[in-house]
Amino acid sequence: MTDPDFLALLGPNNSQGINERHFSRGQHLFFRGEAPRAMFYIVSGEARLLRASASGTEMIFQRVHKGFLAEASLDQSAYHCDGVANAETKAIAMPIEHFRAAMVGEAFRNFWLRHLGLELRKVRAQTERLTLRGASDRILHYLETEGTDGAIILSQSRKSWAAELGLTHEALYRTLNRLMTNGVIGVHGCRISLTSRSPQTSHVNYDGA
Repeated sequence: MTDPDFLALLGPNNSQGINERHFSRGQHLFFRGEAPRAMFYIVSGEARLLRASASGTEMIFQRVHKGFLAEASLDQSAYHCDGVANAETKAIAMPIEHFRAAMVGEAFRNFWLRHLGLELRKVRAQTERLTLRGASDRILHYLETEGTDGAIILSQSRKSWAAELGLTHEALYRTLNRLMTNGVIGVHGCRISLTSRSPQTSHVNYDGA
């Protein structure tokens, strides 16, 4: 496996017990109420934090394709959600006590603070995005805030992306087609990008969805 860069910051004493795990779709990484024993880094696939509402509806609190899952578990005595693979998923599991001990080191602590700051900015952007009424507004906001120079390489299925945007997949496909027809975005395989016309039109609702 190709190790994420942050593993080198853990130090030799805190790198013991790290292992790669594979999960099939629907398999639990951990269960709600369990004491955290590992910090999971998702390498590929998709993992989610799930909890059932009082009515039995499944609520998604986090969706990860590449990155840490359930960061808040670091200082908790028990998980507050189930961690479930939503596809064939590969993860790195790091013993939680070693992960906590690594915080003593300045390099790893600074890395973790930067990571949490980035996650906070992502959550704020997502919250703002979900308040937008139009499907096109949400798509363009995503490209502007999550992309590089207005372009993203989609690392998940479009159906999963639609759910992240708070849209049905039908609304996503319809809106993408309309934005392409209007020359606002370009779509080339998994790459979706704003065109030169987009800055003047990025907050216009093209379809009223």
